[in-house]
Amino acid sequence: MYRRELLRLLGALAFSRSIYASPARGKIVSIGLQLYTVRAALAADFDATLAHVAAIGYREVEFAGYFGHGAREVRASLERAGLVAPSAHISLDAIGNGWAGVIENALAIGHRYLVVASAEGVTAIDGYQRVAERLNRAGEVAQQAGVRLGYHNHAVEFAPLAGKLPYDVLLAATAPQYVCFEMDLYWITQGGQSPLTYFTRWPGRIELVHVKDAAAAPPHRIADVGAGMIDWRRILASATRAGVKHFFVEHDDAPDPFASIRASYAYLYELRF
Repeated sequence: MYRRELLRLLGALAFSRSIYASPARGKIVSIGLQLYTVRAALAADFDATLAHVAAIGYREVEFAGYFGHGAREVRASLERAGLVAPSAHISLDAIGNGWAGVIENALAIGHRYLVVASAEGVTAIDGYQRVAERLNRAGEVAQQAGVRLGYHNHAVEFAPLAGKLPYDVLLAATAPQYVCFEMDLYWITQGGQSPLTYFTRWPGRIELVHVKDAAAAPPHRIADVGAGMIDWRRILASATRAGVKHFFVEHDDAPDPFASIRASYAYLYELRF
């Protein structure tokens, strides 16, 4: 009995030590890809490109155009590749006339998010206020249909206008129940702001992110994930705590897109935070 009790106590002690010495680490469960990265390949061979993306290990993709394919074709291609597409980028104009049709198409493919890629051409702070109003109206319609409307940033949203940051105006002026945000972690860094600040200040508002790295030397060009200066452990841990649900790798102009997405996937697959 003494020996059994001693073994039990030693086992409990070893277990308690393991808790403190090796805490559970987080990881991205499903690594996604923004398909803009492989746009030329998609235009050349849609099905083969999706199959290649899946073979690397990606399970989620985000579209930035369908290259002439209809909703049923896109869904069938995704199913053949073993992929899902929770999100797609759209233009700001898409949330105007014909918005109901855009939503219907998204539902047919299986999207749960439609993300406005940018507010290109807006140069004044009151213009961003009007964009926010448009997002609220369109987001309410989308919400009723079962789709989330999001907004994706570049660096310009972090350049002050009339003493305000456009991104802050969009966050403050949009209704959380109708509009969420997709933070591009490269462009906010280029804009001189910290994602950590926004994850802390606006928990729950940022539901998707673009995972793309920045080279260390100016002009801090886009790099494969893990090959740049961004502290991914810290940022992804904070993003997860703040409610980010989807993580899409992206490289706008990779010399070899498939080598790039393979390297980024390998880094994120092994990363613990």
